[in-house]
Amino acid sequence: MTPPPSAHHPTRTARAHSFNTAAAQYAANRPSYPPALFDAIEDLAGRPLPGSRVADIGAGTGIATALLHARGAHVIAVEPGDGMAAQFRSTLPDVPIVRGTGDDLPLADACVDFLTYAQAWHWTDQARSVPEALRVLRPGGALALWWNTEALDVPWIAEAAARTQRHFDIDTAAERRNVNARAADPTGRLDFTRRTVRWSRRIPVDTHLANIGSHSVFLVHGEDHRASFLARERAHLLDVFPDGMVEEVYDVILLVAKTPA
Repeated sequence: MTPPPSAHHPTRTARAHSFNTAAAQYAANRPSYPPALFDAIEDLAGRPLPGSRVADIGAGTGIATALLHARGAHVIAVEPGDGMAAQFRSTLPDVPIVRGTGDDLPLADACVDFLTYAQAWHWTDQARSVPEALRVLRPGGALALWWNTEALDVPWIAEAAARTQRHFDIDTAAERRNVNARAADPTGRLDFTRRTVRWSRRIPVDTHLANIGSHSVFLVHGEDHRASFLARERAHLLDVFPDGMVEEVYDVILLVAKTPA
């Protein structure tokens, strides 16, 4: 049984909206994505990104949008949040952005070659977002969903995840378990292919702490609750990385589904 919303279990809507209060922090500290991810998207879609029309949904501050644009795609972003959209416009003033959600896309029928969701598909209602995806994709188009997930086989990352789980009373491994074709499309209308791309980045401990502090589970809790955790986490991290440089390791989980040509 799902517990009722409380201070320890905020509503899904509250978590989805929490990013707007930390858009600048999100943009400055969240991890990007490796070139190999976009190679994999092209491979699984069977078509190149350069020259393609792409709609990046739940674009946030534009981390993925910027990479798609740099790849040579003609990108339009869709983002519901005021704070995130404002940050996007300041970062990518030449890329069009419209307000909307994946459940009700402000896009014409059969208008894009790729529909992309970076860290955003789980905020949609798949009963609505799946038909919307099929509506706006052209024949032979592709829906690409991906998530940066922590590499829990790396010992320090597993230990940090366990501390987060205890402090915030959440299941940190659920993210990986829920990134699969059945969860992405419970109706089974989409035929997803899955690929995992591992990558890493080396960053200062302050950037790492600001990154994890920009996640919704942190943002919906009180400042004191967050600060106490982050102070203790800094001490743990400096034990592992005494030079103050943290090696974050990620598995990008990618799901791609093609529409009939």
